[in-house]
Amino acid sequence: MTMQSAPVAKASNGPKMGAFKDKDKPASVRSSNIVAAKSVADAVRTSLGPRGMDKMIQSANGEVTITNDGATILKQMSVIHPTAKMLVELSKAQDIEAGDGTTTVVVLAGSLLEAADNLLAKGIHPTTISESFQRAAHQAEEILEQMSSPIDLKDDNELIKLATTSLNSKVVSQYSWLLAPMAVKAVKKVIDLEHDDNVNLKMIKIVQKVGETVEE
Repeated sequence: MTMQSAPVAKASNGPKMGAFKDKDKPASVRSSNIVAAKSVADAVRTSLGPRGMDKMIQSANGEVTITNDGATILKQMSVIHPTAKMLVELSKAQDIEAGDGTTTVVVLAGSLLEAADNLLAKGIHPTTISESFQRAAHQAEEILEQMSSPIDLKDDNELIKLATTSLNSKVVSQYSWLLAPMAVKAVKKVIDLEHDDNVNLKMIKIVQKVGETVEE
C-alpha cells in the first residue's frame, strides 16, 4: 500500500496580479476632457453676439476666411481631441437643425462643463451631475414652450424681422434690409406647408459673382 501526499498550495505575500487599480485615472480623464471642451468654447466665445469680433482663418491651401459664425470657425479648425470634436459636431447639428445659434450652443456646453468640473471637485458623483443636467434640460424645455409664440408663415413682415435678427451678428448685417426679404422669399418658394417645421436648404442655390456689390 502506497500513500501519496496531496499538493500543498503555498500562500504568496506578493501583490495579486490585476488587483491594482488607479483611482486617480478616471478623474484625470474627466478633467482632460473638460479642459479640451472649454478650450474650444473659449476659442469662439469672443465671436458671440452683435458685438462679437470676426475671426480671420487661413486654411492649409492659403485661403483666408473672415467670419464670426461658430460652425464655420469650428469647421476650419483642426481639432484632434475626441471631446473637442464632439463640440464641433454639436455646432454642426445646431446649424443643420436651426441654421443659427452655432456659437451659443458651444459656449453653453463649455459653461455647463465648467460648472460640472466645480461639482466634481466637491466630490459629487458624475452620475448625479448627469441626472441633474437631464432634469434641468427637461425643465428648460417646458419654460421655452411657455415662452414661445406661434409664427404665421403668411405674415411676411414678421418673418423678415426674424431673418433680420439672425443677420445682425453677420458680416453682411448692414445689408439686412435687402438680404432678409430675399431669404424669406427664397425659403417660402421651397417650403412644404405640410411639413413646415423644416426646410431643405439644398434646394436653394447661391451663385457667387466676383467683383459685384451686394446691391447688384
